[in-house]
Amino acid sequence: MLHIKDLTYRIGDRLLLDHATARITAGQKLGLIGQNGTGKSTLLGLITGALMPESGSISIRPRASFTLVGQEAPSGPRTLISAVLDAHKEMRALEDEAQTATDPNRIAEIHTRLADIDAHSAPARAAAILSGLGFDQAAQERPLDSYSGGWRMRVALAAALFTRPDLLLLDEPTNYLDLEGVIWLENFLRTYPYTVVVVSHDRSLLNRAITSILHLEGGKLVAYAGGYDDFEQARLLRNEQLASMKSKQDAQRRHLQSFVDRFRAQANKASQAQSRLKMLEKMQPIAAVVEEHTVPFNFPKPAPLSPPLITLDGISVGYHENEPVLSHLDMRIDPDDRIALLGSNGNGKSTFAKLLSKRLKPMGGKMTMPRSLKVGYFAQHQLDELHEKETPIDHMARLMADATETKVRTRLGSFGFSADKADRRVETLSGGEKARLLFALMTHAAPQVMILDEPTNHLDIDSRESLIRALNDYEGAVILISHDRRLVEACADRLWIVENGGINVFDGNIEDYRQRLLRERGARSESGERDAASDKRKNGRRSSADKRARLAPLRQAVSDMEQKLAYLNEQKERIARALNSPALYDGSQPNGPAKAAHLQQEQGRLEKLIAKAEDEWLTAQDKLEEAQA
Repeated sequence: MLHIKDLTYRIGDRLLLDHATARITAGQKLGLIGQNGTGKSTLLGLITGALMPESGSISIRPRASFTLVGQEAPSGPRTLISAVLDAHKEMRALEDEAQTATDPNRIAEIHTRLADIDAHSAPARAAAILSGLGFDQAAQERPLDSYSGGWRMRVALAAALFTRPDLLLLDEPTNYLDLEGVIWLENFLRTYPYTVVVVSHDRSLLNRAITSILHLEGGKLVAYAGGYDDFEQARLLRNEQLASMKSKQDAQRRHLQSFVDRFRAQANKASQAQSRLKMLEKMQPIAAVVEEHTVPFNFPKPAPLSPPLITLDGISVGYHENEPVLSHLDMRIDPDDRIALLGSNGNGKSTFAKLLSKRLKPMGGKMTMPRSLKVGYFAQHQLDELHEKETPIDHMARLMADATETKVRTRLGSFGFSADKADRRVETLSGGEKARLLFALMTHAAPQVMILDEPTNHLDIDSRESLIRALNDYEGAVILISHDRRLVEACADRLWIVENGGINVFDGNIEDYRQRLLRERGARSESGERDAASDKRKNGRRSSADKRARLAPLRQAVSDMEQKLAYLNEQKERIARALNSPALYDGSQPNGPAKAAHLQQEQGRLEKLIAKAEDEWLTAQDKLEEAQA
């Protein structure tokens, strides 16, 4: 499908890709990962032809279609549903031609092609994709220009998914999605029939929807089988093996060099010394493993306060008089609380965050908090509030007016701003660096409560892990709004669902919530199918023979999936038994570590196949039971 060969690309004097090579096969679901600034988005631009390489080549299968969903939001007066349908240019062109064509043969060709591309179901498919990304039927009929940039980015994603290209390129697709949208996208990509390359820092997405990882590091591309967890394990093993090989090679080089130094001047040993010198010259040096450095987050220790920190008694809050977004809020927040707010975008999560951070006043009820309580608030829109022409030193010095420059720089340094970066204009900082600056500004006064609204959008995976460690070490309360399940799982011990104008405690973990969303979506789908079946029955009942014929393939599908699951589980057990063999690890078996790594990768692949097969079996079973009803 896609072959990248010896690709080299620079920006100024900075080498991003250094003879990088990779091969992506048809149907592969590939996660392109690497630290911020390594060149992932640049590589997508090279694949599409928007950028030209210094050397090397990129080849895509002839006549294959491809689409890149980047960071530009569509706009205009068109409705959302029209914008998605318009993305299928061939379909729209054929539909327009069908209105004016007069040649009977051409008319037949047009309608045959429209049938081939399933044009009759296009509006329903477009609506289903928009619905999965958070747009109900009324929202789909609104014009694009009535939405913010983040919501319009969802439309761009919907348009790309609707056209179903042979090669789908996604650049951080989850940045503008809520958790519900991320879960929907994850399931969509898992069943997408064509090739996907996705740049993402969402660990859960990379584990559930991806079959292989392409790691961009030091200008090189290295492929790994499996999802992100498989990549981590395989990379650790690979680095250990490289370090061991380098150590052995270094010892061998020292031995050869010592022989050359001792005997090159002796006539009877000169030929042997020359031979060893040639061996040294031919020996390809093994590069030392250089660990990528991630700057930690360091949140200051807040002054202790007695619980509760915040009490809400019958609170209602909103933006317009007599139109509350949330009502009847009765709850308390204590110093050791770690709360994640769940619910679709637009239900009021950010409204609640603004209430707690005193950016919105209650419309009714009573909110109580100590006079000395300090609340830190982080939100993505604050990136736009930074002064582009000023430096991080300027921003922090304004908040620490009585502090010396040394203390200001020390504070910035604890969030990764070296002397050089602290003096750079904000407009030159990356998205991740701007996010770190916001964290530094938010916590300068050591707040007892931190409210974080999508804090990871501009952070790479390693920085997200660093943030998780810092939040778990932080001694205050945390209110978290995030689509990053890894962050929620690791940091939150209470889940509150914001829906239907209120906030309720969810009794379960994030995986329970995911399963609930999938069940609800399935229930809506089944309800729609039953309604459609009811309409058909009004026009006449099928005979029992028709029913048996209809059930036969459904029964066969269930049987096939049961056999497939049995086979996959048998293979998984076989690999588990092999991995339990001590010979793999005690050095008695040749290439034991390599075999162990291969078995672990295969085990991860089988676990994904089993999960997918279980979903398919449940779907087949549901269809059979529904048809039998």
